Amino acid sequence: MRFDSPAADRVTALVLFALGAAMSYGGFTMDRLEIRQIHPASIPGLVPMLLGATLMVCAALLALGARGAARPARPSDGGAPGDGPSLANLAFTALWSGVYALALVGTLPFWAATALYVLVFAGWFLIPAAGGGARLRTALLLALFAGGMAVGISALFRFGFLVRLP
Repeated sequence: MRFDSPAADRVTALVLFALGAAMSYGGFTMDRLEIRQIHPASIPGLVPMLLGATLMVCAALLALGARGAARPARPSDGGAPGDGPSLANLAFTALWSGVYALALVGTLPFWAATALYVLVFAGWFLIPAAGGGARLRTALLLALFAGGMAVGISALFRFGFLVRLP
């Protein structure tokens, strides 16, 4: 099986744009809280509207990128981790995301679960691509990146969205 990347990108962009439009519309039509004397900027639909608009922008950028010359198709299965689209990468992504959601979050502090998730996920795709001595340097940079992302995500949810984290 081979992928036609530009065609797949255009279809994906269309689906993501429709999803973003639905999110924005749903957020806009969500009930307001002005009846309870709550500030209008704290509407419950504000985050879905912003996320939907951002998703539509990203979908438009993906569609624009798909206009370019056709990229060579790669086989859809086999290959090393991180080596183009493969069923192994898809399976790893699904499995590791499930482990994060079902086992890590709640067992470990949120920041530690998130740091571990980002470290292993990014490492799966980046460390095999690094050659020889660059692997250790890549792993160290990934550890710093994962720690920074975990702190940033935790702070965003705790202080920005006022969500109590497990």
